[in-house]
Amino acid sequence: MGVCMNKTAIKNFAIWARNKLIADIQYKAGLMGITSKEIHAALPQSTKETEFYNIGTTKPYVITGEAIRQRRSLVEIINQKAKETNYQTAYKYIIEEVAYTWFNRLIAVRFMEINDYLPSHIRVLSSDSGKMEPDLVTFPFDAELSFTEKEKQEIIRLKNENNLDDCFRLLFIKQCNALNEILPALFEKTADYTELLLNISVIDKDGVVCHLINDISEDDFNIEKGGQVEIIGWLYQYYNTEPKNEAFAKHGKITKEEIPAVTQLFTPDWIVRYMVENSLGRLWVEGHPNELLQSKWKYYLEEAEQESAVQTKLDAIHREYARLNPEDLHFIDPCMGSGHVLVYAFEVLMQIYESVGYSQRDAARSILEKNLYGLDIDDRAYQMAYFAIMMKARQYNRRILSSKTPCHVYSVQESNTINRNELVYFGSGLNEVERNDALNQIEQLLDTFKDAKEYGSILNVENYNWELLRTFVESDNVTGQLSLDTMGLEKTKERLQTLIAIGETMARKYEVVVTNPPYMGISSGNIKLSEFVKKNYPDSKSDLFAVFIERCGKMLKENRYQAMITQHAWMFLSSYEKLRAKLQMVDTVNMAHLGARAFEEIGGEVVQTTSFVMRKSHLENYKGTYCRLIEPTTQKGKEELYLAGEKRYVAVQDNFTKIPGSPVAYWVSEKAIKGFNYSSLTEFGESTYGLKTGDNDRFIRSWFEIEYDNMYINYKTTLQPNQTNFKWFPCNMGGFFRKWYGNFEKVVNWENDGQILRTFSKAGVTKTEYFFKEAVSWTDISSSYFGVRYVPTGCIGGNTSPSIYPYRDSYYLCGMMTTKVADYYLKFLSPTLHNNVGDVTKLPIIVDSKWKSSVENIVQKNIDLSKADWDFFETSWDFKCHPFLAMNQKSFDSDNSKITTISDSFGLWKAYTDIAFEELKRNEEELNRIFIEIYGLQEELTPTVEDKDITIRKADLSRDIRSFISYAVGCMFGRYSLAKEGLIFAGGQMTDIYQYHSGLMDENSALEERFLLEDKPYYFLEGSDYFVDGDNIIPISDEEYFADDIVYRFVEFVKIIYGTDTLEENLDFIAKALGNKGTTSREIIRNYFLKDFYTDHVKIYQKRPIYWLFDSGKQNGFKAFIYLHRYNADTIGNLRVDYLHRIQRIYESEIDRMQDMIEHSTNSREVGAATKRKEKLQKQLKECHDYDEKIGHLALSRIALDLDDGVKINYEKMQTAKDGKKYQVLAKI
Repeated sequence: MGVCMNKTAIKNFAIWARNKLIADIQYKAGLMGITSKEIHAALPQSTKETEFYNIGTTKPYVITGEAIRQRRSLVEIINQKAKETNYQTAYKYIIEEVAYTWFNRLIAVRFMEINDYLPSHIRVLSSDSGKMEPDLVTFPFDAELSFTEKEKQEIIRLKNENNLDDCFRLLFIKQCNALNEILPALFEKTADYTELLLNISVIDKDGVVCHLINDISEDDFNIEKGGQVEIIGWLYQYYNTEPKNEAFAKHGKITKEEIPAVTQLFTPDWIVRYMVENSLGRLWVEGHPNELLQSKWKYYLEEAEQESAVQTKLDAIHREYARLNPEDLHFIDPCMGSGHVLVYAFEVLMQIYESVGYSQRDAARSILEKNLYGLDIDDRAYQMAYFAIMMKARQYNRRILSSKTPCHVYSVQESNTINRNELVYFGSGLNEVERNDALNQIEQLLDTFKDAKEYGSILNVENYNWELLRTFVESDNVTGQLSLDTMGLEKTKERLQTLIAIGETMARKYEVVVTNPPYMGISSGNIKLSEFVKKNYPDSKSDLFAVFIERCGKMLKENRYQAMITQHAWMFLSSYEKLRAKLQMVDTVNMAHLGARAFEEIGGEVVQTTSFVMRKSHLENYKGTYCRLIEPTTQKGKEELYLAGEKRYVAVQDNFTKIPGSPVAYWVSEKAIKGFNYSSLTEFGESTYGLKTGDNDRFIRSWFEIEYDNMYINYKTTLQPNQTNFKWFPCNMGGFFRKWYGNFEKVVNWENDGQILRTFSKAGVTKTEYFFKEAVSWTDISSSYFGVRYVPTGCIGGNTSPSIYPYRDSYYLCGMMTTKVADYYLKFLSPTLHNNVGDVTKLPIIVDSKWKSSVENIVQKNIDLSKADWDFFETSWDFKCHPFLAMNQKSFDSDNSKITTISDSFGLWKAYTDIAFEELKRNEEELNRIFIEIYGLQEELTPTVEDKDITIRKADLSRDIRSFISYAVGCMFGRYSLAKEGLIFAGGQMTDIYQYHSGLMDENSALEERFLLEDKPYYFLEGSDYFVDGDNIIPISDEEYFADDIVYRFVEFVKIIYGTDTLEENLDFIAKALGNKGTTSREIIRNYFLKDFYTDHVKIYQKRPIYWLFDSGKQNGFKAFIYLHRYNADTIGNLRVDYLHRIQRIYESEIDRMQDMIEHSTNSREVGAATKRKEKLQKQLKECHDYDEKIGHLALSRIALDLDDGVKINYEKMQTAKDGKKYQVLAKI
């Protein structure tokens, strides 16, 4: 790849050019009545010589002569294709084909003109002098093109009339047809309609030609200035960007037409070099040592040093290689794409030929004739590969294009439409036995290639007598006049010759097979492909890349080389265990294990790859070299690590079988492998996935959505779960990565011992004997460090949180499984994003009595630390109070001192969390040290734990202030209380817990009388000075309009906890931590409630909020919170009358007051401020009027909610009136 190639420009051009060409071609077709919806007939006044088409203008569009025939051909091909699918699909397919044909030719001509490869040496798309008019248009008769007299006159006329575009199109078609002589596979004789639809311009500055000339640097094409033929491949891949995205987006089966676009992925240049140098290059230099030649191969890896017995066998293989000549090095890429691998193989072969004295000219011809072979499923890719190889040959041999040297690259073709009745006319020169034999073989070959586009080069082709078949086809006995039976014979002959050439290429054995196969799950393909793969490749049937690993092996001769880049799943997953067993019998010479992000075009962790070189031999105790390149996160970083020679491992392949499942765990030491001599995790407990509900929306809730008293928590009762009347039971559903304890947020409907779930057809209710038992659990999907959590009794396991239910030693298991030792083993036992039960249970467990007691004590401390951390946050069902209050109480208990500032509370909290964090870190490191010693892995691992891998939380000022505000809101609504720890109210009757007071609230507010509510009831608990809101409605507005305004209530909350003397200091501290806009602390806090509180709340409660925000819109005309668990059918009506209507009256009064100020004030600044405020109030009033109409419908509906339905359903239900109409009155979540 050229050093300075601008891939962004190439990508932008290719994607844009595709759409531009399609649009231009569709426009041209539309002029002739052919649209994406239908084909219009010519107008009635049309004749045989002239056809008219209605294009919506005064004058119809006219076509004459040859164009009429070409249009007829286009209509026929669309209708023919429509029979296979439908008209719209056929139309799109044909337009795409025409667009690509011209794109392909434009790119090829551009490459040839820049490198001066055109026979005429005259530029076709551009000018040597830099002028806009191409040289071909300027000097058309110097281009060695054959013109009829009529064409010459037409060119002169068009030039005289300055009609450059029509002149260019005529000449461009002529040039492409002339190039058919030297590059027939690329410049096929164009179909009639292809020429008809050519609609490109050379003078349009926004045309494809102009962009091609100006957007992509000539140097990127020029092989003398660092450009390479690989630019063709990049343009092809980028051209396919949008079709690829469309195919993936449709979520259906991938059709055979879509397979090329979906699976096309341009192999990074350095990987191509690595594969070719270490297979083709290795084969040659191992038989013909040549240091000078080898020094040219930057990515060549020397073979690992072997034991003497192994080396003796290798020497014998190398002697076999020494007998090979360059002509014997048959090399194939069966998934060649645009030819990247073949082009570099050409280069290496050229070096090999030159090393034994060949001239470049003779070598180029021999490489094409004798060495290089390629296959692909895609006709377009084949054309690109063919062109790329021919251009590479042209680089070394100027006469190669005119000498008609064969090139053995093919796109796999189908035999479906070959007329088998015509076979009787072939084989006239053969005797009867030979002819019958040939006829039988050709029939079998045609059977093999039926629907071949579905399968491509994974087809297994018998090794027929190819010379006999060629003779059979070349000799026919058609003499005299053609009949209906023999009219298509010449076409059949051509197609049979092509199939024989493809068949022979697929059947022969090769010295070297190198490819980057398609990555596509077989389940994504169609039924034919799926059935074929299951039948022919049962051990690799999961994905096409694995199928090709097997297929490439079958194409190889014994002791020869296979190099590939594939997804790395085959190295580890249980679904490929049989394939691994086969590959154990093939020597892996070396591997570049790339992991994620090896392709700069693909981000994320999804495509994780490995490139490897295998020799088709099996030498016992053979050592391979493995380069572990998974850590760098860029393509370039992986290449640099490879070249640095770091992270290299030498492994005896036979050792992999000593590991359960035989993963290709090359980096694992022999000491680690010895661990498998001990018991596995399976012997310490029952490992299983838990309950699968089949419909989580119906059966699973977050515990805080439901009425708390309907939930079974094992400390509430001594009864067994099946003896209780509870409906909801704790369910361990995994969650984010966390160690030791936590992620207990979900509950499942297990009423009456799971009666409904047991009878629900989609549910998976198994192993219920382990429900509510003590467990050690982990999260199913994790891209980070592995760790487990202890699950005490009382919980049902969920299907996303696999667990082991220990027979014994639960704390010891918990300790071992949360160490670096377990993570080390699981990196090869379970290297994907999934921590499957089957993989985790393979962990070797060594119980060391010397350390057992120490481990269990440390684990108990770690669980306690993690539980304390979990319970300090309000989404824990064991939450007692906010940590600031807990620290205040702790201080008071220790020295009877009262904390008066939030700053001090936070300081104590920070000190507490820092101590806990460091203690947990020390404990984890001690556990690592112990288990590293037990397993003898001191050379592989260190006990150090990074801060990021400790999963309890340190103090965070912004987060903790926000959670303090959330706790305050909970106290306002009565969920929590300052008089009592824990959850106070979450459903039921308030008066069962609180005392009710119907009188006035404390009105020591700065509000003017007109804004105060007359009667404001409240609830209270004995021992608390902080009252609970009486009507479950707390308004939030941009001014303090109500006595129970949320900011006022929050200020009161702070005052009660910390005192009046430090109130302003505390409010300033809170405001600074929030960081919202505002000039005073109260204004900043108000802005937080207006803009951010609900967003934070929704995030913390995972889109299942328990405080709901009524929100009129962007003007903040009306906002109020309610508490879901206190909602009743009157809540909306009360909100409307007592708050929404009242605030409208306030706005009206304020507008009048502002108007009075505008009219009577003499202060211009005051008038300006009043005008601005009046305008804002008017917008708020209008917003409230509109909102009131919505609220009115819902208030009259008196909607009742059932907490068991959960937030998702209730949020919609409360906004849906009795007539079924939805009114958006709540903030979106």
